[in-house]
Amino acid sequence: MVMTTDLSAARRIVVKVGSALLVGPSGAAHSDWLADFAADLARLRARGQQVVVVSSGAVALGRRRLGLSKRALSLPEKQAAAAAGQSALMRAWEEALEPHGAACAQVLLTRDDTEVRRRWLNARATVETLLSLGVVPVVNENDTVVTEEIRYGDNDRLAARVAQLVGADVLVLLSDVDGLYTADPRRDPAAQHIPRVARLTPEIEAMAGGANAETGVGTGGMATKIAAARIASGSGCATIVTVGSRQKPLAAVEAGERATVIEPATTPAAAYKAWIAGSLAPAGVLTVDAGAAVAVQRGKSLLAAGVRRVEGRFDKGDAVIVRDEAGREIARGLVRYEAEDALKICGLKSEAIEAALGYTSGPMIHADDLALAQVHAAE
Repeated sequence: MVMTTDLSAARRIVVKVGSALLVGPSGAAHSDWLADFAADLARLRARGQQVVVVSSGAVALGRRRLGLSKRALSLPEKQAAAAAGQSALMRAWEEALEPHGAACAQVLLTRDDTEVRRRWLNARATVETLLSLGVVPVVNENDTVVTEEIRYGDNDRLAARVAQLVGADVLVLLSDVDGLYTADPRRDPAAQHIPRVARLTPEIEAMAGGANAETGVGTGGMATKIAAARIASGSGCATIVTVGSRQKPLAAVEAGERATVIEPATTPAAAYKAWIAGSLAPAGVLTVDAGAAVAVQRGKSLLAAGVRRVEGRFDKGDAVIVRDEAGREIARGLVRYEAEDALKICGLKSEAIEAALGYTSGPMIHADDLALAQVHAAE
């Protein structure tokens, strides 16, 4: 299995940028840093890579706009500051990316958007479309409406969920330190930088929460970055932790500047298929004809024309079992139509679906959303 931990080889990259990098001491957007970073992103895009930015900063910018002092804010004040600051944040990104001919688009998420299957599919479809159009999605938590009970908690975790959502190869967490150390380097001259982590062990996690806790990367810092890396690793995505304040931080990583790379435990495609196959309770069954069964086992999408019977009550995005006419399970997948509509288009050719439903969502189950049953996958 080949792991993509090199930025230059990654097809899709998610970069998390924190408030400290985006917002200067005056409370205004740090335009010089943004301009420099936008040039860094443009370099990646010029060689055909897709980049998603997870950006903090709305609350910090909104605080200044609303004249809120630097005291701790109540939840309603945070939400008001986020509402006032989100437009300023997007304007800052637009102004930074525009000289490079790059458009950006705002994507605001809550935890349900990456935890509830149907909303997850909708969010993924939106981001995938933006990327296909050459747009840079700028993602942030929807702090205007989110409550403490349903928060991601920090944008490191949000960034990991976004990496999982889009099947990213690499997640870059820009920090105020150049990675993970064996001890607090400010207190222990013998502390050693860890350039690469092959597997996230309890010992590694202890370093993040203990020895690194006072290097500016404790709670909400290195500990959350390691937690985010665990999410990313399980979804087949490598994580790179590096200093964000240096000039062109992504180019610096590629040039060999100090960083910590945390390797993924699998590949994005394999992780996604395993999630479909083993982590979701099926809500229905689709029985398919012999031709469709062969096509599915060869890695093709399941078309409505090949479906002979629909059982169960399911919504768009639910997991369903795919069986052949002998009753054998051949796959599981995420269906693109709710049960009632699936019944209406059962057996129809693709070009007839829109006339029958008034819309089309493509195949009944896309190949990317199908996981073959093990007995068939091994044949």
